[in-house]
Amino acid sequence: MKQNGRFSLIKPSSIEFYREGRKTTGYSLYDWLHGYVYARWPYLYIGIGTGEYRVAKAYKRFSQSLSRLLPRRDNGHIQPEPVQISADVTIQPSGTFADGYHGKVVPLGSAVQLVTVHEEVKITNLEKVIPYLRARDIVMQNPEHILAIECPCRSARENPCLPLDVCLIIGDPFASFMEEHDPRRSRRITQDEAVDILRAEDERGHVHHAFFKDAMLGRFYAICNCCACCCGAMRSHQHGTPMLASSGYLCQIDAALCIGCGECNEYCQFGALHVEDYVSVVDWEQCMGCGVCVAKCEQGALSLVREAAKGEPLEIEKLLQMA
Repeated sequence: MKQNGRFSLIKPSSIEFYREGRKTTGYSLYDWLHGYVYARWPYLYIGIGTGEYRVAKAYKRFSQSLSRLLPRRDNGHIQPEPVQISADVTIQPSGTFADGYHGKVVPLGSAVQLVTVHEEVKITNLEKVIPYLRARDIVMQNPEHILAIECPCRSARENPCLPLDVCLIIGDPFASFMEEHDPRRSRRITQDEAVDILRAEDERGHVHHAFFKDAMLGRFYAICNCCACCCGAMRSHQHGTPMLASSGYLCQIDAALCIGCGECNEYCQFGALHVEDYVSVVDWEQCMGCGVCVAKCEQGALSLVREAAKGEPLEIEKLLQMA
């Protein structure tokens, strides 16, 4: 690449990513290297993380050695502290790996809001919305710059769900970085096209997650549209790593309308529905409030209702009004 009459091995998006890291409080050199590797080779990274690639153990040892050589700067979070989300409900942050890499479940309407923002956004202190110790800011620069990329989780599976290009990278420096470094697996799309992808995935019964990662400048950077059979985060969550936060909503069933057909059970990605005495029943603990089941009920017996004990919703329009 030629810049100012000289040839440079460093792409402009890498420089911008580095500059953004320098401006981010508590973002260490290790974080930047971690973020660079993650964004530069996401398919290898997630393939290793999901255990699909044989080099997973070797990578883990390398990562541990690197973290000792380049330790993370202390952000002041030494011990997890409870997060008060309502007058009588608190959430205890996990204090685990999930605090730096996690998703917030968002129903279709909330996901559409995230891909149709027309202004730069900087919202911090979102503990009630994103109940994790790190990676909980929404900073959207050039939010109309959106990429559709091949889903790294699906790409790592032997028989993935299709289509592949349903992961959305939102705003810069992330969209510019991935577009410049991996044009073969990414394509620039409009906000309307992003909405179409969200709606198509919702129709397929797949869940929308807004993803946050410490190495990605500690902020929101992508919307994942995936399923329990392919998604590494959903699988980890099912096996006890709390990588996903509830939408803040809960499925509610009108027993007078429900005929106990079990159709909604088939679509629930979190195993939160089952039929008892010819009526569907919601498992309060398992339900993440994604809303996928609601659209699948031909009887109109299901709806989403706010549940304070599940946290605050990620609704960017309301957050902007409050900010």
